Amino acid sequence: MIEDNETIEEFLAQHATDVEDAVRKAAAAEIMPRFRRLADHEIDRKSGPHDLVTHADRLAERYLTDALGALLPGSVVVGEEAVHADPSAYDALRGDAPVWIVDPVDGTRQFVHGDSGFCTLVALALRGELLASWTYAPALDRLATAVRGRGAFLDGERLRAGSPDPARDLRVATSHPDFTTDEQKRSLLGLWTDGVAPRPCGSAGLEYLAVARGELDAVAFGWEAAWDHAAGLLLVREAGGAHLTHTGEPFRITGGNALPFTAARDAATARRVAGLLSGEARGAA
Repeated sequence: MIEDNETIEEFLAQHATDVEDAVRKAAAAEIMPRFRRLADHEIDRKSGPHDLVTHADRLAERYLTDALGALLPGSVVVGEEAVHADPSAYDALRGDAPVWIVDPVDGTRQFVHGDSGFCTLVALALRGELLASWTYAPALDRLATAVRGRGAFLDGERLRAGSPDPARDLRVATSHPDFTTDEQKRSLLGLWTDGVAPRPCGSAGLEYLAVARGELDAVAFGWEAAWDHAAGLLLVREAGGAHLTHTGEPFRITGGNALPFTAARDAATARRVAGLLSGEARGAA
């Protein structure tokens, strides 16, 4: 088992490309053969009509669980589908073993509808700290990676989020209404104000990538499932961005966050969005 961060850094130096290969192979074996070819019996619903899961999700997660566990003995996998089957599996995020955080198909609804805007997300964490991440959009064949302290990259090119243009409205992707409770909708109302242009998000992983690329100024989400956020949060941070809950603390992948939260291109934008989410602007009106 990995005992400290230095040993994990050695593992990443030797095996980061092996993780990349595993992600690509999982997509090639289990996801892309089913893209735009799903039969009705290969699509199920979990918590509601918009919470979809497919055979591709389950089989790709199983593939990654086996492959990643073999790469790093002693590690555990926290995957979306495994946690749905056994919620106690989420507790591994607070343990001492290295944890692979896996979303096999982020943007399942897009995948089901034949839209290319979905991705596979993998992150490696230890004791709640994000160490590395992989964001792979198989239909677009684009791979973004990040390692703590070493930067973020898209297809080998360095990502720098930069800062928003002060002359234009702030572009913010928010929790999609189909997945938002009434309470979350009220919290997000602060973004509907002058100088901000909110829109519903698609795949969370690809929205984080857009922030890291400087194509989107921020995201604002009302849920905290680690598999949706872990890879993207590290990607944004290593590209120069920042993340905050609406009460001003950094988001924790182990849970217990004050929601909603934001990740943004720079610290100033994160503070601005967090302030809007907290109701500061409404309170001052």
